[in-house]
Amino acid sequence: MITMTSLQYDVYNNRRNSVTRGVPDDTKDLQWVSNTATLIYGEQEAILVDTYTTKSANQELIDWTYEHHVTLKYIYLTHAHADHFFGAGMIKNAFPGATIIATQATADGIPAVMTPANLAGTWEKLFPGKLPTPIVGADQVVKDHFTLEDHPITVISDGFTDTHDTTSLWVPDLQLIVAGDATYNGIHAYMQETTLAACQNWIKANEHLKTFKPQHVVAGHKIPENADDPAILDSTIAYITTFNKLAQEATSALELYRQMLALYPTYANPGSLWSSAHAVIR
Repeated sequence: MITMTSLQYDVYNNRRNSVTRGVPDDTKDLQWVSNTATLIYGEQEAILVDTYTTKSANQELIDWTYEHHVTLKYIYLTHAHADHFFGAGMIKNAFPGATIIATQATADGIPAVMTPANLAGTWEKLFPGKLPTPIVGADQVVKDHFTLEDHPITVISDGFTDTHDTTSLWVPDLQLIVAGDATYNGIHAYMQETTLAACQNWIKANEHLKTFKPQHVVAGHKIPENADDPAILDSTIAYITTFNKLAQEATSALELYRQMLALYPTYANPGSLWSSAHAVIR
């Protein structure tokens, strides 16, 4: 927990099974992923950045938020990936005064993910009987900033990183970036939706985040024990750059997968790498 001025932030991690199954067994001990949810709070009010996939994980998040003894004003969704917004409705039910907020692009992207066909055909199969209810979208759209107890929070539009229209938050009082999925921390980046060309924007997004000169950067996915070190911006840039280079030279998805594993042997969630390699080399 970090304390600066009257604002503070705290991070809660949820470790869960990867959504990518059928990965080679030689990485079995690393076949998991951790999502982060970040609470930014003042003397009375708070904003929760992102939520979780399952009912039990979101209940833990609710209990953890209660422990901070603040009024939840906003639930901010960084992008339209299910593992970041599925719990918003459940959390709002626990904190009925909270407003679910997102950019217009994120709000527009959520309905396609939460269709009955997608919920039943994809997410219920991955997490049978474990999804939170209700699954909802944003209540209100924000553009480029909002405030928490008169403290400014800036919305950073990252563009296409691991999916379309991702965002990060900049909290000047804390010199804090809550990066969403623009940045990863000790976990293989999810690159299945992107392309080698789009990865150039992902690199630029992290370069842009560096210009804020943050003291703390919370990744959307991180090894729980890892520090929120701004060095992860450079690590993410290096990871994407390396993946791009090897992808252009590899003759098969398996070769690319093996080469990246050799360079990043301790990174969690090789399922992301497995799906990413197969997305760029078919």
